[in-house]
Amino acid sequence: MRHFLHDLQRYYRYIFYSAKCMLKQEVANSFLNWVWLILNPILFMLVYAFVQIVVFGNKTPYLASFIFVALTAWNFFNACIGSSVRMMKRYQGIISKVYVPKFVFLLSNMMVNGFKMLVSFAITLVSIWIYQVPFSPLMFWSVPYLLLLFLVSFGLSCILLHVGVFIDDLANIVQIALRMLFFLSGVFYDLEGRLGGLGGVLAERLNPVAHVIVQLRRVMLYNTPPDLRWFLLWTAAGLLLTAIGVSLIYRYERRYVKSI
Repeated sequence: MRHFLHDLQRYYRYIFYSAKCMLKQEVANSFLNWVWLILNPILFMLVYAFVQIVVFGNKTPYLASFIFVALTAWNFFNACIGSSVRMMKRYQGIISKVYVPKFVFLLSNMMVNGFKMLVSFAITLVSIWIYQVPFSPLMFWSVPYLLLLFLVSFGLSCILLHVGVFIDDLANIVQIALRMLFFLSGVFYDLEGRLGGLGGVLAERLNPVAHVIVQLRRVMLYNTPPDLRWFLLWTAAGLLLTAIGVSLIYRYERRYVKSI
């Protein structure tokens, strides 16, 4: 991990500049330019809220915010994990010419998705204000949980980046797994209430995205203290996943160019 921290300090400018360039490239051909980065999540969230409220008649309190909180977490996780498998093929031209620690590309991509997540989070806060949800200091717990999501996503992405170099079909498997995980993360419903009993508890605690979603809703909407024990457990799991993923990358990264 000392090697990782050294490289992180050495390449942090590249990570930020690369993320900035990717964001500019995304909006370069858009008529609305940077405004679209705000409009896109708003419209996307409103569509889901409309379907749940009007079509399905969902009566969950603070329903729009209830959905926005979940989509903020899910979209970040989905984007990071989904793009990590083919990350080396995407940057094949760079890694074949210049040495760059391979996790740097992951972090640049995560910074872009992190910026989008913050925009989505700001929209969620506006919806909470519109609903006049009572303010509570517990809302500040949303920051540690978003950082936890970043940590777990990075650890899993490192592992998938490594395995994806050697298994071409992994991207298809990951896409199917993400679709299943989407419906098991309680984006549109109360996971524990819908599944009930031990199944609901396990689905929430053993799925990192579901756990973050449930805890964000608790602290932001319902003035309920977070589950600190599972927060610490998932933090430890995220650190372990990161250590495993980074170790695999450092150990095998010289073989990546030949494999792709």
